[in-house]
Amino acid sequence: MADSRLVTTTETPILTTARTQVLEDGVGLDEAQVLEILRLPDDALDELLQLAHDVRMRWCGPDVEVEGIISLKTGGCPEDCHFCSQSGLFASPVRSAWLDIPALVEAAKQTAKTGATEFCIVAAVRGPDERLMTQVAAGITAIKDEIDINIACSLGMLSPEQVDALAAMGVHRYNHNLETARSHFPNVVTTHTWEERAETLRLVREAGMEVCCGGILGMGETLEQRAEFAGQLAALTPDEVPLNFLNPRPGTPFGDQEPMAGPDALRAVAAFRLAMPRTVLRFAGGREITLGDLGARRGLLGGINAVIVGNYLTTLGRPAESDIDLLGELQMPIKALNDTL
Repeated sequence: MADSRLVTTTETPILTTARTQVLEDGVGLDEAQVLEILRLPDDALDELLQLAHDVRMRWCGPDVEVEGIISLKTGGCPEDCHFCSQSGLFASPVRSAWLDIPALVEAAKQTAKTGATEFCIVAAVRGPDERLMTQVAAGITAIKDEIDINIACSLGMLSPEQVDALAAMGVHRYNHNLETARSHFPNVVTTHTWEERAETLRLVREAGMEVCCGGILGMGETLEQRAEFAGQLAALTPDEVPLNFLNPRPGTPFGDQEPMAGPDALRAVAAFRLAMPRTVLRFAGGREITLGDLGARRGLLGGINAVIVGNYLTTLGRPAESDIDLLGELQMPIKALNDTL
């Protein structure tokens, strides 16, 4: 329900606007308005987070969607995404490896035990070849034979035929991040374009799968580009937006960057919620070093309504039990599987 507190006369004008436009009417902020949010001072942060939480509760409800991820094919990627230690072009410690089907099924089982409703199969590739598509098909069949969980995939850029094949396998949702604002993308990746990624998302949507598309904040983008990115994501009307924060990886071009400041990360969480009031907004990689435990709590009370539990692809996350306990402490129910089918 909407926050019943009286609006004080000292409230920042953009928050007053957002209270009416987003909380009451359900209309997301545009790019220029998001930029105003990102420029708010620290002393307005608590009020901003409260408003974002009220928006989340009003337009999404109290349920939190929990997901686990696993890498079927790790490392050796031919692309040069400057943040990623899985690129075969950088002197990073991650080396190419494949996960076998029994290990994949076991990972799915462990994910389901946490109460997660979604299990995402990821591969470090430009796009899947025939071998990978065969492995994914076998993995999905084996998982569905053992447990009841939604299956998502993130396999890079797809052809129309591959999109149709994944939809036929029963893939519930496809993740393909745009990573950053269109204007900043050439500073982050040079081996493919923002437009190529957007085309895969178009195909996924047309095939009837849910679209999961987000990115990484803190990769040297300006506040203007951060607002641009929020507007571009909102224009896609994605079902889910995973928000990552750069966790600088040794050996990558971004390995020496400083992690994003906690207040900036929280402002971004709230801003993206106000831009997309009805979207699943998921805490993903980097929140541990950017926000820590206290920040994670504030983010969950500041617009987030989904989390990835456990470890990420090449970095450690919080123990799944810690996130589940925190959700219980905050009285945030985990979304039931039958509500997502």
